[in-house]
Amino acid sequence: MGIHIMSDRTGVVTLLGNPVTLAGSPVAVGDAAPSFTVSNGDLEPVDVLALPAKVKILVAVPSLDTPVCDLEVRRFNQEATALGDDVAVVVISMDLPFAQARWCGANGIDQVTTYSDHKDADFAGKFGLLMKEVRLLARAVFVVDQAGTVVYEQIVSEVADEPDYEAALAVVKNLV
Repeated sequence: MGIHIMSDRTGVVTLLGNPVTLAGSPVAVGDAAPSFTVSNGDLEPVDVLALPAKVKILVAVPSLDTPVCDLEVRRFNQEATALGDDVAVVVISMDLPFAQARWCGANGIDQVTTYSDHKDADFAGKFGLLMKEVRLLARAVFVVDQAGTVVYEQIVSEVADEPDYEAALAVVKNLV
């Protein structure tokens, strides 16, 4: 794994039309996905990439309690049922684990796993997704193959827009 240099980038995303600054180290297709630690529902640290060697869809969202994030996570939850056991769909946000559990329970979300990056913003920094102005994650989707290589990435240019589900899912279906 290479050395990740923290940097600030502008001109990558907007939030409701307003430019924001992304902090962290951008990750590109072909890179080894950097190891990161997030919190599970019990506030325990989890290294998502150390989980069993499955294809992983890493879905970064600003907050589950917003309309576009709600739609996106529902869609990935629905799609996950058809992807099978060789694919793990992981949703990461700055929401507290308790809020994630409440939202998932209230909305019947049971095919994706949510993790919180609120404590250290480790995922945000290592994937270059921290919107500095609001300390939330930019909306993004990464696909990491069984070997730990990033094979797809989309940072959604307007945070209020949904990602390209079909493009990400097509990459995943070619891997399994």
